[in-house]
Amino acid sequence: MELSGKVISLLPEVTGQGKNGTWRKQEFVLEIQTQSQYPRKVCITMWGDKIDQFNLKEGDDVTASIDIESREYNQRWYTEVKAWKVEKAGSGGGSSRSNADFSESAAPLPPSMTFSEDESDDLPF
Repeated sequence: MELSGKVISLLPEVTGQGKNGTWRKQEFVLEIQTQSQYPRKVCITMWGDKIDQFNLKEGDDVTASIDIESREYNQRWYTEVKAWKVEKAGSGGGSSRSNADFSESAAPLPPSMTFSEDESDDLPF
């Protein structure tokens, strides 16, 4: 899933020690425009090296590719929105192309390799 908007807040980086070693995370708030009168705000988490890789600043216009996951702890549910890719607006160089750009210019697939949206597969993702 992708969300596009403006980074309105960059929260402080948090670090800790877990069973697999040291971890670090940083959250940012993305303001997205919707069909409704008021914009929506979504808090998104970046983990580990992604913090340095994305190099976000307040005011950046970005498109974030995210995963949403919920887990239960003590009979309460907690939801986290994790960014696995963030692209800044206007940084669409030759190497990073959106799916829409790619599908329009790519050669068509042979009939044996086309998929319909109602076909199900057994992949876990």
